Amino acid sequence: MSFNTFGRVFRFTTWGESHGPAIGAVVDGCPPGIALSEADVQPFLDRRRPGTSRFTTQRQEPDQVRILSGVFEGRTTGTPIALHIDNVDQRSKDYSEVALAYRPGHADYAYDAKYGFRDYRGGGRSSARETASRVAAGAVARAVIPEVTILAWVEAIGGDAIDYAAFDPAEIANNPFFCPDAKAAARWETLVDDARKAGSSLGAVVACEAVGVPAGWGAPLYAKLDAELAAACMSINAVKGVEIGDGFAAAALTGEQNADPMRPGNAGPIFTANHAGGIAGGIATGQPVTLRVAFKPTSSILTPMPTITRDGDATELRTKGRHDPCVGIRGVPVVEAMVALVLADQKLLHRAQCGGTDR
Repeated sequence: MSFNTFGRVFRFTTWGESHGPAIGAVVDGCPPGIALSEADVQPFLDRRRPGTSRFTTQRQEPDQVRILSGVFEGRTTGTPIALHIDNVDQRSKDYSEVALAYRPGHADYAYDAKYGFRDYRGGGRSSARETASRVAAGAVARAVIPEVTILAWVEAIGGDAIDYAAFDPAEIANNPFFCPDAKAAARWETLVDDARKAGSSLGAVVACEAVGVPAGWGAPLYAKLDAELAAACMSINAVKGVEIGDGFAAAALTGEQNADPMRPGNAGPIFTANHAGGIAGGIATGQPVTLRVAFKPTSSILTPMPTITRDGDATELRTKGRHDPCVGIRGVPVVEAMVALVLADQKLLHRAQCGGTDR
């Protein structure tokens, strides 16, 4: 079987391929009466859109979204919301050699092994192009959780990390790297340029914080908030690791160091640390929900790599076409979208079991 739908109450299904006529998403389970228009969705797609700088793929896609159903007179109706995005700048001829051999690091062989047939044009369904559909669906999810603010940024590229002492949220929108550290952004210009000119690529770490998540969201044991976030972010193309809170660093701490001490407060406990990333037992504590997502280097590189043909013969293949030298850069709005989609789902799950009040 194939699984193209994510979520339990607030669900979305993505459809389409990288070089097909269009891509999109269908969002189901959205409550009725929520204000929603294409103007609410488009800004998020514009942040993910390719071709906006020399540090991303030069494929030119306007990514103009159309809402085909589920909205009437500017309000959601409670019925499925269909989101449509045209593909306008495909160059399928760039992938003629990929029809005959598998690109190392890509899903070419895995898809062929599963289905015995694959769309080799740009990777088809496994292309990062699919993430535009997620970003559109995530914009709908944000309308369901207006109490939550979600912000992601690039924390490191090619192992070169930002200085959190210089963290400036306003700087994230001022450079093409979604970087909150102006000095790191300046270094990354050279770093990514060098990789691009060499026909190579770099990995990245994206960090994300969701502020305003009420205590109580999350559904143990098998829909834990942290487990759903991990699953959502691991489903993003090129993601190879997800950490919640301190993540793997927590394994090097003692129990005393890893604890999140509490003190009495007027509106609930006041936490003096947040090693757990705002989640305990799979349930939100009311603290900021924090996570980090590791993106591998883009597999499409110009260096010839050993591989095999579909017939099993040895060969070499260099990937042609237009590709991101660091796919993690445009991963920022995708991570935000997946976090929003999970939180919208968890909000509705919580309301279904515990009523309209947050506890």
